[in-house]
Amino acid sequence: MDDDGRFLRAPSRFTDRITADGRDGWPVEAGRYRLVVSRACPWAGRSLVVRRLLGLEEALPLAVADPVQDERSWRFTLDPGGRDPVLGIRFLSEAYEAREPGQPDGVSVPAVVDVPSGRLVTNDYQRITLDLETEWTALHRPGAPELYPQRLRDEMDALMDEVFRDVNNGVYQAGFARTQQAYDEAYGRLFARLDQLSERLARRRYLMGDTLTEADVRLFTTLVRFDAVYHGHFKCNRNKLTEDPVLWAYVRDLFQTPGFGDTVDFDHIKRHYYLVHRHLNPRRIVPRGPDLRGWRTPHHREELGGRPFGDGTPPPPPREDELVAPL
Repeated sequence: MDDDGRFLRAPSRFTDRITADGRDGWPVEAGRYRLVVSRACPWAGRSLVVRRLLGLEEALPLAVADPVQDERSWRFTLDPGGRDPVLGIRFLSEAYEAREPGQPDGVSVPAVVDVPSGRLVTNDYQRITLDLETEWTALHRPGAPELYPQRLRDEMDALMDEVFRDVNNGVYQAGFARTQQAYDEAYGRLFARLDQLSERLARRRYLMGDTLTEADVRLFTTLVRFDAVYHGHFKCNRNKLTEDPVLWAYVRDLFQTPGFGDTVDFDHIKRHYYLVHRHLNPRRIVPRGPDLRGWRTPHHREELGGRPFGDGTPPPPPREDELVAPL
């Protein structure tokens, strides 16, 4: 927090990169690393979607943390015995401690852990997906889409920066604000940006045109949580997403696209936000709504044309051990 009650997101502390040439000491290698996520977290949600779209499930195995943290942060209580079966640890903080002893704070997901050493490699959520798209290409599935095309990167980077500032992080700045002024500023930026995005998407199927990109992934993971969490819990309540015809159709289009909705667990999302943020919800009551049946209704975005995967193909169905509860 700053002196005026504005929420300030700390930058990722561990920013080593896993690259094709291994220049940071971490070469791309199938099966060597473990991606630790929470299905509740929008930042981790990005890596879940990209991993599915690119077909990296075998190359980058997955560990899913309990959505409800305790004083030691993310824990593996969803696994038998309360330990990750590969890393053998109870808490993600143990991998952080192995990387930098005495560094208990800032344990976040997504995190990539080196299995042989048990050490954290990176928690740089802004970079992890970009490297999966550009450095892990030798391990992509046949037909994997190009999510970060070179010709669009300058425009994409500028757009993703705006979306991060005003939407992805903007909902947190509204929800965690400690003064009326800080809240009002975040609220204003959020809905001004959502209005601009709605106008942009009224005439194109995806943010960058006719095909899916990283930009859509980053917007999706916030929008899919909007009515369930941010509208009420974070006081982002000018309108619900379902009340914006363009954004509601757009996010349903993505949700129904293989690789997007099949990574989303609304139970994990709601239990995390409403049970962990005790300062916002001291009685820890988890809402029953909203009604989720609308996510499968027709969106008609196909009328705008486009090819979701460009010259590629949809990913196959999720692995059986990674299925989420159906709506």
